[in-house]
Formats: sequence, C-alpha cells, structure tokens
Amino acid sequence: MASLPALPNAPQPTSESTGTSSTHTSVMPQEVLDFLGPRPDGVYIDATAGGGGHSEAILLASSSGDSLSLAVDPATPVGGRVLSIDADPAAVKRVSQRLQRFDRRTVVVHSNFRHLSRVAIQQGFARVDGILLDLGLSSFQLGDPERGFALMADGPLDMRFDPEQDVSAADLVNRLDEKALADLIYHYGEERYSRRIARAIIAARPLYTTGELAAVIGNTIARRERIHPATRTFQALRIAVNEELAVLSDVLPQAVKLLRPGGHLVVISFHSLEDRIVKNFFRREATDCICPKEVIICECGHRASLRVLTKKPLRPSQNEVTVNPRSRSARLRAAEKLPDSIPDR
Repeated sequence: MASLPALPNAPQPTSESTGTSSTHTSVMPQEVLDFLGPRPDGVYIDATAGGGGHSEAILLASSSGDSLSLAVDPATPVGGRVLSIDADPAAVKRVSQRLQRFDRRTVVVHSNFRHLSRVAIQQGFARVDGILLDLGLSSFQLGDPERGFALMADGPLDMRFDPEQDVSAADLVNRLDEKALADLIYHYGEERYSRRIARAIIAARPLYTTGELAAVIGNTIARRERIHPATRTFQALRIAVNEELAVLSDVLPQAVKLLRPGGHLVVISFHSLEDRIVKNFFRREATDCICPKEVIICECGHRASLRVLTKKPLRPSQNEVTVNPRSRSARLRAAEKLPDSIPDR
C-alpha cells in the first residue's frame, strides 16, 4: 500500500508494550499437533508465532525422551527444530523468552511471513516437515490499547502488526475519500452499511482513537447479532493496514515449496475472507489440470502439489470455546505435500 501523508497533531503512541499483563491461549493446539505430527528428527516453521504457544507445543511434542525434562534441564535440547516468525517485535521478544530453554532447537525471527521463503532459507530451514499459519490476533495485541486493535479500549487508531509500517488505521480513516473508504469497509469487512459508515466517518473526522471511531459507528448503525456495530469496520481497517489478504496469497505458494514431500501445511483462519483464500488455494493445488472447462486437451501443464486433508474446515470444540471464547470463529484446514515429481496417470 502506498504511503499516505502523516496526520497533523495526531496523538503519538507510547513505547511498545510487551503484553505482560495479558495471557494468550493458543487456538486448537491438539489439532495442530495431530496434523503436523512432530517428530524428534523433524523441522518445522511457526510462521505466525504470536504468544509462542504453538511453537512451544511443537518443540515439546518433537522432543526425544522425556519432554518434561526440557522444562528444567536446558542441557538436553534434543529433538525437532522450529523456526518461529512474527511481524510484531513485541511478540518476537515474548517468544524468544518463552522458548529460550530449547536453546539450539529454536530460532525466532522478526519478519512478516510474506518473506517466508527468504527467511527460512537464511535460517537453514529450506526443507521442512511442517508449517503452521495461525492468522489470528494474539491476546497481547488485543489487550494492549496502544496497539489500536481492540474495540472496547480507547487507544490510538494504529492496528499495525509492525509499528515500523508506514500506514496506520488513522491514515486510512482520515485520508481516504468517501468512496475508497466505503469500498474498503465493504470488501474487507463484508459490511453492508459501508456507505453509511463512510459518510459518518467523513463528517466526523479527524478521528485519532479507537473510542472515537467506535462511537461514530455506534451512533450510525444499530447493534445487530451479538457483536459491536464497529466490529466489521475494525476488521476491514486491520486487514487493509497490514495487507493481510495479499500477504496470505503470497505466503501459501512459498510454504508449499518449502515443504518436503509428505510434509503438512496447517492454516487457522478467523474470517471467511481468509478461509476462502486458503480453501481455493488448496483446491487448486490438489488438482492436476486447471484449464477452463471448454478446453478439451490440457494446455496448462499444472500438476497437483497437495493432497487436502480436511474436506471441511475443523472448528474448535465447545469445551475450547468455553475456555477460550476468542477461538469460536477459528477454522483449521490442512494439506499434505505430494512428491515433487508425479508420474503420468
């Protein structure tokens, strides 16, 4: 996304929070382990490390011998290796601290997973047995008002995964014209009242805080279902600020290339736009010919690279939703890498 002009007199965010006042519960951890099947000789990538829970679970499950000994004896780091990546520098700090007892078995890197292939090769993870993409926000991000993700806490309109990114939510809210803003809210938030919301924002701006934006939207459209009226608009702004859908489309083919034959790709998404991209990518890569139906003889030369392991996305159990309500919208899809060379059938 092109850089937008800086906003005059906008409140400046405070120093980065490490999120120590919040706790984070990883979503569908057992399902992730079931599909990744961590082994002591395995090599894995957690491309969205977040709170580090999935990375830790993979390291424990791939430990040789008594995994519990690793919690007290850092001198026995024998087992699978994990590369943990996150775009959020605060997350990188947390994960590094959480996983430091695994010593040589883990590498933690600050990067957007859009650069997955480059980072993996640089860190010695050019061929791996499993890759996880958990596309949800961490509780640390949601729990820190200064990050601007949370509806119910008043903070700066930021929403950047990486604070070094050029464009914040405040830039979009205050600089886009009405049509562009309405289109953004409609396409990324699937918000049917996008035009009405955009007009209200234009009339009320400049807006600099999440509380101001939520109030404008709350006064414009009525609450429906059980979600705040601004929920979809906040989703749309976050997706646009971080270019989430484009990044997801970029990373999926990179992940497939990094997998060894038989390796597994696991993706957890939290809204239909993400899940649709994953579903369509898996479907395409599980198909030999992708020529239009009217083409009688294949001209594309496309060969399947994946075998889909989940005909329908898995959802968290009711028990998990009760314990961790933020997991309720999670959808997990998994696929297996086919041999690089498939004989003609």
